[in-house]
Amino acid sequence: MMIAVKVCEPRTEASPSGLRAAGRPCSNTLAETGGNCPTSLTRFSYSLLSSSSSSSSSSSSCPAACLSRESELDPSPFPSWDDAYQRELQTFKDIGDVGEIWFGEESMDRVLRWMEKEEIPEDAAILDIGTGNGVLLVELAKSGYTNLTGIDYSAASVKLARSVLQTEDFSNVEVKEVDFLSCSGELSDFDVCIDKGTFDAISLNPENTEEGKACYIQSLRGALKEEGLFVITSCNWTKEQLLQMFSQGFDFVKELPTPRFQFGGKTGNSVTAIIFKRLH
Repeated sequence: MMIAVKVCEPRTEASPSGLRAAGRPCSNTLAETGGNCPTSLTRFSYSLLSSSSSSSSSSSSCPAACLSRESELDPSPFPSWDDAYQRELQTFKDIGDVGEIWFGEESMDRVLRWMEKEEIPEDAAILDIGTGNGVLLVELAKSGYTNLTGIDYSAASVKLARSVLQTEDFSNVEVKEVDFLSCSGELSDFDVCIDKGTFDAISLNPENTEEGKACYIQSLRGALKEEGLFVITSCNWTKEQLLQMFSQGFDFVKELPTPRFQFGGKTGNSVTAIIFKRLH
C-alpha cells in the first residue's frame, strides 16, 4: 500500500490566545513532519459545507444557518473534497496509491498508542469522523479493533475508503456516506470518536463559522455515549482554544504530546491533540 505525505513550511503567529502555528498555502494535506497549513484548508472548506444541504431536515434542532450551508462565494474555482477524492480513487485503482495522510502517519500512531495505553477494549464502538481514504480505519483494524465505523460526506471518499479496506481484507469495516453536520441523530452510542482535521475544515468555512462549529459539537454529543471519549487532532486551534470551544458538555482529559518547533525565539506546536470526555 503506497502512501503520500506532503510537507509544508511552518511559521508562527501571535494570537490573543497564545502562540499558534500557521502555514503557507500548499497541498490540501497537512504533513506533521513539516508543520501545518491551515490556509490551504480554506480552498476546500467552501464545498465541504455546501453540497448536502438538501438532505437537511426542517425538524432538526441545529441552528438554521447550519442547515443552509450555501456560501456566497462562488465555489467553482475551488476543487471540492469530492473532486479531490475522485482523483485519489482513480489513482488507487491505477497504481494502488491510497493518497495522502492527514497530518502524517505519526498522527495515527499517536492516537493508537494512547488507545493501547488506556486499554480501550477491542470491541469498543469507534467512529472516524471524516474518514477520507480510510487509512486510519485500516490501522485501527490492524491493531485489533473490531467495531469500527467511518463516515464522510464525500461519496468518492466513501468509495475510496471501502476500496482500501477491501484491499487490506477489512471489508467488514463499515463506511457510510454521512454529513456529520446534518444533526440527524443517525449516529449514536459510540465509545470513541476520532477527528483528524475535519473540525479544522469546518471551522475555516468563511460562512456560518460559529453555527457550523455549534452544529458539529451538537452532533458529537449525539454520537458519543455518556463518558465516551473524543480524540481531536487540530492544526488550526491551540489547546486553550479547543478547551473553550468544547467547554459545554465535555471535560478535558489530557493533551497528547505533539512535535514542537521554535521560530523567532518562541516555541509552538505543529498540531494539537486533545482527549475530551462527554459529560451527562
